[in-house]
Amino acid sequence: MIRLRFFLAVCCSPIFFLVSGCGTGSSSPVRPDETVVPQASSAELLRAYMEATANDNERLDGLIPLRQYRAARFIYEHFGFNPVWSVGKGWRRVGDSLADFIDRARLFGLFPEDYHNRELLVIRKKFSEDSLSKSDREDVALWVKADILLTDGFIQLVRDLKLGRLGRDSVSLNPDTLLSDQFYLEQIQKLRNTGSVAAVIRDLEPQHPAYHALKRAIPRFLDSMDYRAYTVLPAPSRSPQFRTLLQRRLFEEGLLASDTILADSAQLSAAVKEFQKRNGLTADGRAGDATVRMMNLSDREKFIRVAISLDKYKQLPPELPGQYVWVNLPGYYLELWDDDSVRLSSRIICGKPATRTPLLNSAIAEVITYPQWTVPASIIQKEILPAVKKNPSYLTRKGFSLLDRDGNVVHPDSVDWSRYSKGIPYRVVQGSGDANALGVLKFNFSNKYAVYLHDTNQRYLFGSTTRALSHGCVRVQDWRNLAHYLLRRDSGSSARIDSLNRWLSKKEKHSIAIRNRVPLFIRYITCEAKEGKLQFYDDIYGEDQQLKKQYFPSK
Repeated sequence: MIRLRFFLAVCCSPIFFLVSGCGTGSSSPVRPDETVVPQASSAELLRAYMEATANDNERLDGLIPLRQYRAARFIYEHFGFNPVWSVGKGWRRVGDSLADFIDRARLFGLFPEDYHNRELLVIRKKFSEDSLSKSDREDVALWVKADILLTDGFIQLVRDLKLGRLGRDSVSLNPDTLLSDQFYLEQIQKLRNTGSVAAVIRDLEPQHPAYHALKRAIPRFLDSMDYRAYTVLPAPSRSPQFRTLLQRRLFEEGLLASDTILADSAQLSAAVKEFQKRNGLTADGRAGDATVRMMNLSDREKFIRVAISLDKYKQLPPELPGQYVWVNLPGYYLELWDDDSVRLSSRIICGKPATRTPLLNSAIAEVITYPQWTVPASIIQKEILPAVKKNPSYLTRKGFSLLDRDGNVVHPDSVDWSRYSKGIPYRVVQGSGDANALGVLKFNFSNKYAVYLHDTNQRYLFGSTTRALSHGCVRVQDWRNLAHYLLRRDSGSSARIDSLNRWLSKKEKHSIAIRNRVPLFIRYITCEAKEGKLQFYDDIYGEDQQLKKQYFPSK
């Protein structure tokens, strides 16, 4: 066993320890005795470093944490503790390629520093400098450390590309929740056999077209990335200095000529409107919450959004169904995918932040013409009960019926509404008709939230840029063509479409079952690629901001 020397670290950085040790009067915390190194084989030295790392909270040299120590040790045990990425005093070609890939990891929505890039760059520079003495270039210990860092980085890279960095949630469908040590070993063997980092990476990534479109747009974004620090705005209603800060932020954007000469209201409004147009917001000239959120979205924050969005595609199953309906809430759209092509696209209206549309996986099972709407208990408690306490005629005016447990109609004036504060022992139902909140067509799918896809009696709202306006259901602008497509594909004929159209013209309530149920995915993705360019949507529910705090706090 190689003897290891332990020293106290005094004011030295991890890289300095790793590459060259401390200066006069200081020593590295865990370093093989230099009088032994020349006689030690790489395998002996690598084993010694792995054992020392295990005894030091899985930190190489007591300083650099190995995030995948267990899997790395498994791999080295398989190779008899021989280096994986180097031979003697030189890199294997595949090791050099892997180090280059890690340095360019941002092209895949990853952060190079998560894979020891900083330390590897310093070591590689040391190896390549011709001015170094021969004894330094032949430092076996440094080659061993570089190999360990590259192995740990590769394992973490495989995990992040295959599973992503986000935690599992109720809508995650990727069956892989953990990767075995054997899986990591297989990836290293594949890489060593093929010599192609790209081939290994390609097999790890999701196949969703939107994932690859988003990834292809990253280089253009990185090339123009703005690293300037912009003024961060508080919520509009929480700071007496908001107007001053807003003017400064608009000046930084190049939309105002000065941040010192006070701009008048018309100038501010025009500048805000221009910012809104550039960023796909409702151009009303008012700096509301959505506009402030977008102004606070720096390029650095945008790249984190890219990373989060790519990881959300990794939560999908490896292969999506042949046909499915895809709803992206921040993008306010629905798509019907069939044979890897978008057959239909429609604007949608989704839930307000206070009554957000849930993320879910389900399947469309039924189409109903002229549906009734049974109001969910949450809406009764939050909206209807307070309104009816003020005026019992509210229900009649809105077209609602009050039904007891037996289905009997109860007159609102006969109820002592003061008795209820959280709920009522009645169902509130809005009858079918053109004034019904569900419109004239509803798509049913199983879910625990009592939400649907449906038409609306407020179709003018589809003209709004910001469309988080509902109680939680998803209103679909092109509901008719969606229904026609589903019915035609389900039956192979237009007979049921003819029946649907006839019932709609007669304003009759009917139900049509979808025999081959169509999968439905309701998702929340704030960054996509459109025509090769990244497009960012408003984080309407603050979900990505929470994910950033949870999974990328130091980025």
